[in-house]
Amino acid sequence: MGEFELIRHYFQRAGANPPGVVLGVGDDCALLAPEPGQRLAISTDMLVEGRHFFADVDPVALGHKALAVNLSDLAAMGARPLGCTLALALPRADATWLAGFSRGLFELADAAACPLVGGDTTKGPLNLCITVFGQVPPGQELRRSGARAGDEVWVSGQLGDARLALDALLGEIELAPEVLARARQRLERPTPRLALGLALRGIASAAADVSDGLCGDLGHILVASGVGAELDADALLASDAISADLRALPRERALHCALAGGDDYELIFTAPAGAHDAVLQAARSAATPVSCLGRITAEPGLRWRDESGQPLDLAWASFDHFA
Repeated sequence: MGEFELIRHYFQRAGANPPGVVLGVGDDCALLAPEPGQRLAISTDMLVEGRHFFADVDPVALGHKALAVNLSDLAAMGARPLGCTLALALPRADATWLAGFSRGLFELADAAACPLVGGDTTKGPLNLCITVFGQVPPGQELRRSGARAGDEVWVSGQLGDARLALDALLGEIELAPEVLARARQRLERPTPRLALGLALRGIASAAADVSDGLCGDLGHILVASGVGAELDADALLASDAISADLRALPRERALHCALAGGDDYELIFTAPAGAHDAVLQAARSAATPVSCLGRITAEPGLRWRDESGQPLDLAWASFDHFA
């Protein structure tokens, strides 16, 4: 199978272009038409075999995750998807793998209204690079730099199960088969919180997606905003932000998975204390659970305390490919 036959067969779809797409796959460039008065939100993520995923991962799950990690960035900006491009390096043209990968990609693309509009293919070590394009009204984007002292700190969904799965797959911990299956689902099929990001426009003061661990990704907000935060580790472990599977583990491992694990693709965000009920309403409208973890302080730095108010030394950083 040649390169262009591969593209036509697995990645070019028949039918009219969706709204916002003037020209899609098949030309030198795609042409997108954002709605009048909207700003473009653009993000790129790369997934490399052996670094971001195991060689034996289900290609359907990999197609899902390749797009999901990018859509999570749009969610963190409060942007609505317009389309995406795919740059794909393949060691060989494996029809079974391509069918599964493209199916997983298009299932999520259709659900998120984010059509594939172009890209590139080449031969080489397996490498997936997706760029997403979204739109957001000026002044409504959720940036990292808007947190203020007194704001509450929130997180969506649950943290740590993706890292729990990774630890088990690397042989660092043994899990019951049903527990590993649940955790691996979180690792390989994350849910981008697009509906929540849209619902938080005009409510959240700052936001980021949790891709490299809560400590590090919240830290990005704190640095960009010039503030600090105080969070209660025991309250976190007792909250809905932690699954029952993670809560059953020793405290130190549960905290490490939740705070420094990464691959959660949840939203960490801040909002004024007076907007507490509005955050809960936004979460209900987006059918996404949220948990309040603490508050923003004027003093820079991230500080953790236990349930008695005593400081904890949890100096975990975010994942860094070159650290």
